[in-house]
Amino acid sequence: MALLSIFSSNSINILAGINGIEVAQSLVIAGLIVINDVLYLSPFTPYPHPATDSHLFSLYLLLPFIGVSLALLKHNWYPAKVFVGDTYCYFAGMVFAVDGILGHFSKTLILLLLPQGFNFIYSAPQLFHIVPCPRHRLPRFNARTGLLECSRVEFKKPLARPIAASLLLLHRLRLLDVETDENGQVVSTSNFTLINLWLVWFGPMREDRLALGLLGFQAAMGIMGLLVRHRMALLVFTADN
Repeated sequence: MALLSIFSSNSINILAGINGIEVAQSLVIAGLIVINDVLYLSPFTPYPHPATDSHLFSLYLLLPFIGVSLALLKHNWYPAKVFVGDTYCYFAGMVFAVDGILGHFSKTLILLLLPQGFNFIYSAPQLFHIVPCPRHRLPRFNARTGLLECSRVEFKKPLARPIAASLLLLHRLRLLDVETDENGQVVSTSNFTLINLWLVWFGPMREDRLALGLLGFQAAMGIMGLLVRHRMALLVFTADN
């Protein structure tokens, strides 16, 4: 429970930095949890069901959260008039942690946070300072084109050979954009965030298109997580709650 609370509250905060992405990803996750809750209610599940009260609690908590988040998104979507900052990110993440723990579906919640989990693992080399980590890793705005481009971290000192080799391997796998000098030394890479990786994959784009692409990815991964939970759970557990 402690690990889930720490991860969930920080997961929204590190997948952030462009207009609307913090609130919109929270709305997608909340919507997927609501779908999961409804599947435990009549007519999808015979009443009474052992998990009915837990999922009713989840609905009581999430529906007001969705309402206030929709109102906030109206002002936070591109071009944003308000900035949510850490306040909303930690609030939203903790709402999900409380919901998953008290609603007794923490493993399902983890399935719905797979993009955030990938973003954390992908960011780990910078978060744990294996490679330098700038204070901010937001995409770079190109004023000439009006598009966002992946931001970069420059290496002023030569990297250790194993680290440089790992970065070049990630570059070949299209999981990073690496720049080398004439001697083959790594001099810069794109920053290690899912937002920058999306720009590596699909090239420069407008901020709202970038946000929509990431939200589509969030929704697709969440739907896959629900399918795993409701179609494959009995392959792991002897009984479904």
